Amino acid sequence: MGKRLVKVMNTAFRDGFQSVYGARVFTKDFLPAVEACRDAGLTHFEAGGGARFQALFFYCNEDAFDMMDAFRRAAGPDANLQTLSRGINVVGLQSYGRDVIDLHARLFRKHGMTTIRNFDCLNDVRNLIDSGRAIVDAGLRHEVAITMMELPPGATGDAHTPAFYMRTLREILDAGIPYHSVCFKDASGTAVPAKVHETIRQARALLPEGTDIGFHTHETAGVSVSAYRAALDAGADRIDLSMAPVSGGTCQPDIVVMWHALRGTGYELDVDIDKVREAEQVLRACLADYFVPPESVAVEPAIPWSPMPGGALTANTQMMRDHGTLDRFREVIDAMAEVVGRGGYGTSVTPLSQFYFQQAYNNVFCGPWTRIAEGYGKMVLGYFGRTPAPPDPEVIRIASQQLGLQPTTESPIEIAEANPDAGLAGARRKLQAARLPATDEHLFIAATCGDKGIAFLKGEATAHVRKIPLAIDCDPVRAGVRLLQALQ
Repeated sequence: MGKRLVKVMNTAFRDGFQSVYGARVFTKDFLPAVEACRDAGLTHFEAGGGARFQALFFYCNEDAFDMMDAFRRAAGPDANLQTLSRGINVVGLQSYGRDVIDLHARLFRKHGMTTIRNFDCLNDVRNLIDSGRAIVDAGLRHEVAITMMELPPGATGDAHTPAFYMRTLREILDAGIPYHSVCFKDASGTAVPAKVHETIRQARALLPEGTDIGFHTHETAGVSVSAYRAALDAGADRIDLSMAPVSGGTCQPDIVVMWHALRGTGYELDVDIDKVREAEQVLRACLADYFVPPESVAVEPAIPWSPMPGGALTANTQMMRDHGTLDRFREVIDAMAEVVGRGGYGTSVTPLSQFYFQQAYNNVFCGPWTRIAEGYGKMVLGYFGRTPAPPDPEVIRIASQQLGLQPTTESPIEIAEANPDAGLAGARRKLQAARLPATDEHLFIAATCGDKGIAFLKGEATAHVRKIPLAIDCDPVRAGVRLLQALQ
C-alpha cells in the first residue's frame, strides 16, 4: 500500500517573516528565494496579507501591492498564492464596512493572489459571512478558518473544546458561506495534539466528502510536529510548513523537519526534499544580514499559560526594543494570562492578540486595570463580536466607564457600516485632504493604514528594518560572533 501524500503550503514568506522579523523584510531581498522555491517544484505559498500588509507601509517604506505583483512574477503564473484576512478586520486592526471588505478582495485578486484564508479572532460567524462572500465574488478561492488555542492549564469552560469548534463549523455551514477549503488555525501553537485530532476527526465527519482540510500551528509551545501528526491521523489533507531561517521557534516547523518526522510512517510530504534543501540555502543567504531576535528561535514554556502567537510575539518584542522596555517582557507575558481569561477567551490571534498584549502591557506599566487599551475595551464590550465566554463583569464596567461606550450585541459589521470613518468615504476624505488621487489602491491603503498610509503615499515614510553587518556566507560561527558584536 502506497504512502499518503501530504500537501504543504510554504509559509516562509509571510508567517515566517512575521514570526521572526515582525514582518519587516524588504521585497528585493527575498525574491531570489521565491524563484528558488519555484524551481524546487513548490507551488503553494503564503504570499501576503496579515501583518505583511501594514508592515510594508509602516516599516519597509514599500507598497504591499507592488510586493504581491513581484511575488507573482517570481512564483510563476500557476502558483497558488495565498494571503491571510481577519474577517471584517481584513488586514487592519479594526472592523470595516462592506465597501472596504469588497475592495480588499478585488484588489488582492487584481494583484495576483489566488486564495484568501479568512478567519475571525472570536469565531463569531457573523464576521465571516460578508467577508467570505466578497472573496468568492471577486473570483478568489475562500479558505474559511476556525481559530484554535488551548485554555490555560486549570481553566474550565466550554470555550475552545472540540464541541465549541464543531458548533462554529455548523454555524458556517448553516450560514451558507461559500468556501473552497477549511482550515483550523492555531496561531499560538497551544492546542494539545489530542484536541487537534478530535477536532479534525469530527470536522471530517461533518463536512461533505472530499472537502480539503488544512491545519496551521506554530512551534512556540513545542508541540507543533506532534499536532501536525495528530491532524494528519484525523484526516487533514494539508499542513503549513516553513523554511530555515524562518522556521521553528515562533514559526511553523521546517519542511525538512516534518519530512524527517514522517519517515517510516504512512505519510510523505508532497515535495522533493533535496530541492527544498537547496532552496533553503538560498533563503538563508537572502536573509543573512537580518537581525534574528533570540526569542524567535526558542520554544517558550510559558506560552500555554499566556498564549501569545508566534506571529505577534516578535512584533511586540521589537516594539519593546524600540521603546527600551524589553527587560520587562517577561512581566507582560505573565500578565497576559489574566487578560485572556477575564476578556472571555477569544482566540489569541491578530487583532485580538495585539489587544491582549496592549492590555497586559498597560497592566504592568500603569497598574492592573487602571488603563484600558482601546481595542481590548471594545472587544470586551462586544464591538468586535461575541466572545467565546462572557468577559469578567468588572472588566466590562471599567472598560465602559473609561471608553464612554455601552456594551453591545449588535453585529460588528453593522456598527462599522454606521461609522463614517470605517468605509471608503472616510478614506476618500483623507486622500482629498492630502491632495492624493483616489485610486482603488490608495483608497484601500488610506482605509487600512490610516495616517501612516497617507504618509507613505506622500513620500514621507521611512524604513525601519533591523539588519546587522553579517557577511552573506551563512557560516553559523562567524554569524554568531558578528551578532554578539552587533548587540554589544
